[in-house]
Amino acid sequence: MATQTLDSDHEKRPIMDYRTDGDDLDDILSEQRRELMAAQTLDSDPEKRPIMDNHTGGHDLDNILSEQRRELMAAQTLDSDLEMAFKLQMQEAMTASLALVPSSSLHNSPPPSPPHECSNDAVLDIAAALMLEDVERFAQELEDHERTVLEMMKAKEDLSRRIHDQKFAVELRDVPEDYWAQHGEYYQRPYCTDGASSSKPAVVVETENLRLYCKGLVSEEMVRDVKSVVAGVGVAICDPMDNLIFEARKNLEAVVDGVMLSNEAAELEAIIEGLNNALTLDLEAVTFFCDDYMIYRYVTNRVQPGNSKVATLVNQVALLQKKFEYCSPSLVARSDIKFALKIAREAIVSQITWHAETSEGKSLKETCVICFEEIDVTEMFTIDGCLHRYCFSCMKQHVEVKFLNGMVAGCPHEGCKTEVNIDSCAKFLAPKLVEAISQRIKESAIPVTDKVYCPNPRCSALMSNNEVLEYTKTSFVGAEKSGARRCKKCLYYFCINCKVPWHFNMNCYDYKLLNPNPRPEDQLLNSLAKKKHWRQCIKCSNMVELAEGCYHITCRCGYEFCYTCGAEWKNKKATCKCKIWDERNIIREQPQR
Repeated sequence: MATQTLDSDHEKRPIMDYRTDGDDLDDILSEQRRELMAAQTLDSDPEKRPIMDNHTGGHDLDNILSEQRRELMAAQTLDSDLEMAFKLQMQEAMTASLALVPSSSLHNSPPPSPPHECSNDAVLDIAAALMLEDVERFAQELEDHERTVLEMMKAKEDLSRRIHDQKFAVELRDVPEDYWAQHGEYYQRPYCTDGASSSKPAVVVETENLRLYCKGLVSEEMVRDVKSVVAGVGVAICDPMDNLIFEARKNLEAVVDGVMLSNEAAELEAIIEGLNNALTLDLEAVTFFCDDYMIYRYVTNRVQPGNSKVATLVNQVALLQKKFEYCSPSLVARSDIKFALKIAREAIVSQITWHAETSEGKSLKETCVICFEEIDVTEMFTIDGCLHRYCFSCMKQHVEVKFLNGMVAGCPHEGCKTEVNIDSCAKFLAPKLVEAISQRIKESAIPVTDKVYCPNPRCSALMSNNEVLEYTKTSFVGAEKSGARRCKKCLYYFCINCKVPWHFNMNCYDYKLLNPNPRPEDQLLNSLAKKKHWRQCIKCSNMVELAEGCYHITCRCGYEFCYTCGAEWKNKKATCKCKIWDERNIIREQPQR
C-alpha cells in the first residue's frame, strides 16, 4: 500500500507541475495582449504619431513584435516539452503499478484506464495561434500605416511642386518682353528655395485655395446569387485649374445593426473623408463641392436635418471646417462632380468583384444585374455619366432593340435617365451598326424643318440648314441670298431651293423655266403618291400616307392640314368644307375566326 501511495503521489506531481506551467503560459499570453494593446494605442495616438513618421517608434514596435514572436515560440516549445515529460512519467507510473498487481488479478479485472488528459492543451494551442494571428495582423496594420504616411508625404510634395510650377508659369507669362530678352536665359525659380533641402521642400500648398470634390454612393448590387447593399465614397482634390492632384476612395458599411445607410449619410461621409484628407495634406484653404441640394443646405445651416445620424455627420463637417483658414461649400451639377463620382463607383465595384480560377488563371468576376451571370470584369460595360455596369451581351441586346424601335438607348437601371454614348459601344457593336445608330441620333437631333439632304444620289448626306450654310460661306460668296450650298461630305454644290445641282450664272426662276419637268426620280415619286393617294405637306414637302383615323393630319414638322384637299388647319379647326372622317378609316372589320 505504501508503494501504491508513493506511485499515486508520483502520478499527481507531474499534473500539478503541468498545470502550474500552463498558468504561466496564460500569464505570458495575457502580458503580450497588454503589450499589443499598448502598442496599438501608441500607434493610434495622433500626438505620438510624428514619432512613428521619424521611424524611431516604428523600429521600437518592430522590436516588440519580434520579441513577442520569440516569447510565443518559446512558450509553445516549453508547453510541448512539458506535455512529453508528463506522458513519460504517466507511462512509468502505470508500468510500476502493474508490476505490483498479481498476474491472476490481471485476468479478472479490466486494465486501468489512463488518467484523463487535461483539455488545457487544446485551449493553450488555440490561444497561442490566435495570439500569433493578432501579432501578424498588427504587423500588417503597422506596415500599411507607414506606407500610407509615405504616400501622403509624396502626395503633399507633388501638390506643392505642382502649385509652384503653376505660379512660376503665370509669372513667366507676365514677364515683359524687353526684360525677358536681357535676362530670360538666367530667369529661374527653383522648387527648393531659401536654402531648403530636397528632403524638406518649400511648402506652398497652404496659400492656395484648392478644389475638393466629394461623392458618396449607396447601391444595391448582385454578388453571385445574392443581392447586397454596398456603399463607398470618392474624393478628388484639384488645383484651381481643375487638374487632378490627389484622389482617395473608401468603402463604407452599408448596413449597420440592420439599418441601411442613407444616401445623405453617404454624401456627408464623403465630405468628411475629403476634409480629413485635406487636413492630412496640410491644406489651409479649400472649396468643397457636392451635387446634392439638401446636403448643401445642411452644411450651410439653411436647413436642420431631421435624422439624428445625419445631424451628427453635419456637426462633424462643421467641426472640420473650423480647422481650415478658409473652407466653403459649393453646389454643382452631377456632371461637374467629375473625378469623385468615378472614384466612388470604383469603391463600389471593388466590393462586388471576386477572384475566380479560370483556364487562363485567376481573374476578377462580377455579376451582371440583368442576366445574373458571373462575368469577367473586362467584359463589363460602364455607362458614361451614371457609371452603372452591365455585361457586353446584355448591353448589345438593349442597344439593338432600342435602335430597331427608333429610340435612343438609355441606361437600363431603373429610374436612371442617362443616355448611352454610342461611340463607347464600339466594344460590343459592329462598326456599321455604330455608324447607323450615330446617324439616327444625328437625324433625331435636327428639327424636321432644318434638315437638308445632299441631292447627289451617291451621297445623300444629312446636314442641318445652318450647318451647311456656315460651311458654304467659307468658299462661296453670297451663298445665303443665292441659295447655293456645298455638301460637307462629297463637296458637291447644289441649290437648296430647287434641290438640284447648282445652276451657275442662273437664278432659281430661270432654271425652272428652262427645266419645267421634274427629275425622273421625282416623277416616279409623284406618280406613286398619286396612285396611293398620298398627300404632300406644303411646308416641308414630306409625303404623308393616311393609314387609319380622321383626315386631320399633323405632319412631323408640326404643320396641320386636311388630308383630302391639303387646306391648313388653324387653332385645331378646319378651314375647308371637307368631311373630317370616313367610317372605313375608323371602324375595322373583325377578322373571321
